[in-house]
Amino acid sequence: MKILALEKELKSGTEYNRKLLKIEAMKVLELYEEGFIREIYFDKNNHSAVIIIECRDEEEARAVLDSLPLVKEGLITFKIISLIPYNGFSRLSE
Repeated sequence: MKILALEKELKSGTEYNRKLLKIEAMKVLELYEEGFIREIYFDKNNHSAVIIIECRDEEEARAVLDSLPLVKEGLITFKIISLIPYNGFSRLSE
């Protein structure tokens, strides 16, 4: 299943220490190399993460995202959106 995960900052204006951000980046790289994270971006306007995930279901997505250091520290969370293929093309033959 393809999942869209949108980061939400829980403590606005919080300064993250460099060590924690490095640990976060290492965990994200690990998840990317495992194929869990397929794509990752920052929203240009507010610098929050936008992640495309491939996993079994929303529960697995939540469990893995909850393992991220910034989530564990209570600094961020993610809105999880399950995606399905677009089927609007079928309207063209109606």
